[in-house]
Amino acid sequence: MTLSTEPARPGLATRLKKAWDSDIAWSFRHSPVAMIAAVMTVVLILAAIFADRIAPQNAFDPAALDLLDAYTRPGEAGASSGTVYWLGTDNQGRDLLSAILYGSRVSLFVGFAAVFFSVAMGVALGLVAGYVGGRTDAFIMRVADIQLSFPAILIALLFFGVARGLIAAANHEQMAIWVLIVAIGLSNWAQYARTVRGSTLVERNKEYVQAARVIGRPPFVIMLRHVLPNVTGPVLVISTINLALAVIEEATLSFLGVGVPPTQPSLGTLIRFGQQYLFSGEWWILFFPALALVLLALSINLLGDWLRDALNPRLR
Repeated sequence: MTLSTEPARPGLATRLKKAWDSDIAWSFRHSPVAMIAAVMTVVLILAAIFADRIAPQNAFDPAALDLLDAYTRPGEAGASSGTVYWLGTDNQGRDLLSAILYGSRVSLFVGFAAVFFSVAMGVALGLVAGYVGGRTDAFIMRVADIQLSFPAILIALLFFGVARGLIAAANHEQMAIWVLIVAIGLSNWAQYARTVRGSTLVERNKEYVQAARVIGRPPFVIMLRHVLPNVTGPVLVISTINLALAVIEEATLSFLGVGVPPTQPSLGTLIRFGQQYLFSGEWWILFFPALALVLLALSINLLGDWLRDALNPRLR
């Protein structure tokens, strides 16, 4: 009989207690702003995910709309249905609360997908540039420098326009969201590439990387299994903040009429529709979608600011 010399793995309760006592958890518990922002972010995301279950109305089903309930003020009952609309209705009798829930789902989907795309592209290029170096590093960084010299919204507009020109007109609405995701993602990859490249330049000369080279590990394996886990801290912070920027960028493009199609409206599309009625007395058609966008972006930004401070040892 042989006795195992491997230490026993800690149980779930032990791991949870260790996580609860960590520096990040302590910082979170002692930051009221972070806790409020986290609660707001979770509530808004869950409300968007389960919009079809909690929304009073399918806001984008024409059969569910009643034109006689159009322009109902917040908190009043519709003239035809008698239903109380807590945030009012628009010019088609659409419940604004339901429209905001469904629109937030589209905005968040575009934001998360665009951030995922930009993170994947930027981290990959940053790893290659920092680890390989030489002309490869110079070429990738010069492309990143050129892109960073232009506002992200202009880059997104450029890519969006080029993609729309390459896609058949009949497929514009079906492909609009995916084109928007790629356009926003391509406008934000350079930040991740520069950050990861700088961290990789430091990590590639450390002893654990040298040891991996000595035992014959391929460069791809070294970058993926050894270097990447040690450069993800700054990426997490940037991606959290960029999520709010991606949602705002999507809203800006949709407000300009080049984003999400009217058949799948987002918060930006609702704001674009609402601004037509701002000076005619129906202020709520613009105000509540804009308020939802501000709360969503603000809560994510505050959470990203806290995460940046919590992961920075100089600020502890």
